[in-house]
Amino acid sequence: MTATLHMNYREMERLKIITRIEQADLTVVEAAEALGMSERHMYRILRRYRREGEAGLVHQLRGRASNKAFQAEWRTKVLRLYREQYSDYGPTLFVEKLELCHQLQVSRQTATRWLIAASLWAGSRKKRPHRKKRIPRSAIGSLIQFDGSSHDWFEGRGPVCCLLVAIDDASNRVILRFAPVEDTQHVLALWHDYIEHYGIPAEVYTDKGAVYVDPENPEHLTQFGRAMAALNIRHIKAHSPQAKGRVERVNRTLQDRLLRALREHKISSIDQANLFLDQEYTTEHNLRFAHLDGLPDIHRTADGIVLNNIFCIEEQRSVNYDWTITVHAQFIQLLRSDVPLPPSRSKVIIRHWLDGSLHIFWNEHELTYEALPGKPRCLPRAHQPPPARHPWRGKPVGGITAMRRSEKTLALKKAKPYNVKASSKTQKRPRKGSVRYAHSAFPSTTAAP
Repeated sequence: MTATLHMNYREMERLKIITRIEQADLTVVEAAEALGMSERHMYRILRRYRREGEAGLVHQLRGRASNKAFQAEWRTKVLRLYREQYSDYGPTLFVEKLELCHQLQVSRQTATRWLIAASLWAGSRKKRPHRKKRIPRSAIGSLIQFDGSSHDWFEGRGPVCCLLVAIDDASNRVILRFAPVEDTQHVLALWHDYIEHYGIPAEVYTDKGAVYVDPENPEHLTQFGRAMAALNIRHIKAHSPQAKGRVERVNRTLQDRLLRALREHKISSIDQANLFLDQEYTTEHNLRFAHLDGLPDIHRTADGIVLNNIFCIEEQRSVNYDWTITVHAQFIQLLRSDVPLPPSRSKVIIRHWLDGSLHIFWNEHELTYEALPGKPRCLPRAHQPPPARHPWRGKPVGGITAMRRSEKTLALKKAKPYNVKASSKTQKRPRKGSVRYAHSAFPSTTAAP
């Protein structure tokens, strides 16, 4: 009866070296050096070969379970828990839940191997093309990457919303906030809380969304760009998602971990989710993934800065001649106060704070105002005739020009009748060469006889 012996590449190499030892081509010391093992272990393998033959070179646990392997009941229990409660979890998060909720300690590699063998896990994602890795910043607050992740975070239990994520490039510390959409108001609200809590960073890295870059005029500052410029924060615009890969990767992590956490706590609204982030999840996430030890913090302090005047919606309006302005089709009347009123046709700054209040500034002085229910109307002027002895009554009608014209008219001579002969003084002399001049009493000497 012929037995089949299965040997791997390393065992076949050992057989070739031992054959040369038996033929006296190599010594035991030289063979041990060639195989990269100690001389003592080489003698042990040679002794087993001489006793059992080629089968002695095959590993003794080939075809047998490892002495450190988990029992079959343990593996069955883990797979049953995955099918019943964690069917859409990844292996890494699954082993964390096993240790936290079920007191079962299994390595990630072992759990992955079990799930793949049971056809419960399809393996890792397709490898992405290699890109040059950027070295993280060396100080906290040097660069903050910011992005919004629109996703069905409540899995149909609530509306589709957006998770605003700000992550420090050096320490991986995050600040999270749920919002209905990634719009200017909610983005400014998150940055107001960030700067109030941590300070002013040096640089901010975002994409080229309409909140951050004006699509029609990239040189024009949006409300977000104006706020960053007011705080002297350099705003960097990424040309591709891969450029801000750190925040994109944390978005993928949150869509795996945070989504399951919201499901476990049965959260189905944005207000409940934000309360859960502030009280529990953000702290746990930073304890697990953030590393702050040994890193300097270069955030600038925001003391003395009125953040409400920076993180707001700012506009400009012209002052009318009656000290009124128009804001969103509503007339605003500027009132007198300790601050002088701006001159007409000058520009004032309108700031809509995030709490919904309206504030008007001129030369950084806040003005008092009153909202008018409609368009203001001009009051009719009261007619008061001058008194009887007023100097105005002694003036000629029409002014000095009419008076002079009247005097000129009176000074003109009256026109003479046409049938009255003109006097000798006014009679004109005949022109030389005319008929009257030729028949005069003094004939010309040159006239013909």
